[in-house]
Amino acid sequence: MPLCLNRCNYTSNTRYPQQILCSLHVIRTNGIAEGFNFLRGISSNNLWAYSFHDQTSYRDNNDTDLKSKLLSRVHPRRSATSVLQNWVSEGRKVSIYDLREVSKQLVERGRYKHALEVMKWIEGQDRFQISESDHALRLELTIKASTLQEAEDYFTKLPNIASQKASYLHLLNSYVKEKAVEKAESLMNKMNSLGANVTPHPFNSMMKLYIATSKFDLVLSVISQMKETKIPRNVLSYNLWMSALHALYGVESVDKVYDEMVRDKNVKIGWSTLCTLANIYMKSGLNERANLALKDAESKLSSYNHFGYFFLITNYTSLKNKEGVIRMWEACKRVDRKLTCANYMCIMSCLVKLGDVKEAERIFAEWESQCVRYDVRVSNILLGAYVGDNLMEKAEALHARTLEKGGCPNYKTWEILVEGYVRNGSMETAVFAMKNALRMSKHCVWRPSPAIVESVLEYVEKSRNLEDGKWFLEVLRDLNLADLRVYRLLIRMHVDNGKPIGEIVKMMEDDKVDMEEL
Repeated sequence: MPLCLNRCNYTSNTRYPQQILCSLHVIRTNGIAEGFNFLRGISSNNLWAYSFHDQTSYRDNNDTDLKSKLLSRVHPRRSATSVLQNWVSEGRKVSIYDLREVSKQLVERGRYKHALEVMKWIEGQDRFQISESDHALRLELTIKASTLQEAEDYFTKLPNIASQKASYLHLLNSYVKEKAVEKAESLMNKMNSLGANVTPHPFNSMMKLYIATSKFDLVLSVISQMKETKIPRNVLSYNLWMSALHALYGVESVDKVYDEMVRDKNVKIGWSTLCTLANIYMKSGLNERANLALKDAESKLSSYNHFGYFFLITNYTSLKNKEGVIRMWEACKRVDRKLTCANYMCIMSCLVKLGDVKEAERIFAEWESQCVRYDVRVSNILLGAYVGDNLMEKAEALHARTLEKGGCPNYKTWEILVEGYVRNGSMETAVFAMKNALRMSKHCVWRPSPAIVESVLEYVEKSRNLEDGKWFLEVLRDLNLADLRVYRLLIRMHVDNGKPIGEIVKMMEDDKVDMEEL
C-alpha cells in the first residue's frame, strides 16, 4: 500500500483552487432540505431575510465564495475579521450556520487563530443568537490561540450557567495541562455547586492532575466522591485509580481494583486497561505477569485502527520481548488502514533498542519502497543506529542515499552525524555538520553535548583557525555555554595571529565574565 503525503504527518496549508472549494461545498437540496433552508432564511440568525430562491442561489455561489476566502487566508497574520467585515459592507449575506461550519473547518486545519476571529465576529453581531456550544467553542479557541488569562476572563463573563456548564471542561483541562492545582480545584468546586459534574470526565481530569503532581492520595478522594455522588466510573477512571494505588500501596491493592472493574457491568475492559496493568507489573519487577497482561490485551485490539498495537509494541520492547514486538507488527499490518511514517519510526526505534538493526533495516527497506515523499525522520532512526554502533561508512552511505531520493536533512540528521564524526576524530567534517545542525535548529532547542563541545574546542585550538574559533564562540554564547576557558582560548588565538583582542574583551564584559582571572 503506497504511503501518501498526509500519512507522513506533514502539515500543509495549501491554498485550494476556488473551483475545488466550490465542488466541496455545493449543497444539493431536495424538497425537505429546501423547506429547512427556507426556515433558516426567515430566522433571526440571518443578517438579512431573503426568499427561498435567493437563498439557494446564495448558498451555491456567494456563500461558497466567502468560505473560500476564509479558508484561503493561510498566513496567521492575515485577518479573517477583515474578510467578514468587507463581505458585509458590500451588502452580501451571511448566516451563523455557515460561519459555524467554516469555523469547524478552520479548526480541522489547525487554523485556531482564524477560527477564533470568526467566533469573535459572530458574537459581535447583535442579530445572531449565540448558543452554549458557540460559547464552548469560543473558549476552547481562546485557550488554543490566545492566553489562559483571556480564556479565564471570557469564562467569567459568560451570560448564563448553561454556557458555563458547556464550556468549563476546556478551562479545567487547561489547568490540568498547566498543573494549576488550586485553580482546577476552585473551578471543580464551583461547577459542583452548579450541578455540572455529572459525568466521569471532570473527575478523570482531576485524577490526571493529582497523578501529574504526585498527589496520589487525592486520587482516592476523587474516587470516593464519585461513589458518593453516584458518578459512573469509566475505563479511564479505573486506569487512573489503579496507577495511584500502585504508587501508594503496591500491586495487591491494584489487583483488588481490577477485580472490581471486572465486576462493573458498565465498563468493558479493553487493551488500555491491560496495558496499564502491564506497566504496573513491570514497575514492580513482575515481568511474567506483565507479559501475560499484554498477551490478553492482544485479543482486545481493534481490526479497524493501529492505535493500540503500538502501545503493545513499546511495552513489549520494555520487557525485551522481541517475539511480541514482531508479532504485533505483523498483526498491525493486517489492519485495513494505511501505516504512517510515525508507525514505521516506532517499530524501527523499538527494534534498534532491542539490538536488532538487521530487522530494522528490513522494515526500513519496506517503507522506502512504498513512500511517495521521503520523510527523513524515518531514515534518522537507522542513521542513529549506525552511528551508535560506530558504523560511519554505513551512516554516510545512508545519508547519501537519503539525499539522492529527495530527503531533506533536518537538524537531527546533522546532530547524529556530528556525534559520529566527533567519535571518529573527523573534526573538520564534524564542524561542517554542526554548522548545518545549528542553521536548521532555529525553531527548536538543540544543545551540543559537553563531549562534543570539548572535542570542538580541542579541534579549534589545534587547528588555530581563527574564523572557526570566532564562529564557535558565537554558538556557545547563544547557548549560554561560553565560559572563561573559551575566552582564554580565543584571546590566545588572536594574540598568536597578531589580531586585536578588543572585540573579545567587549564580549566578556557583556557576558559578565571576570577578566581578573585571565
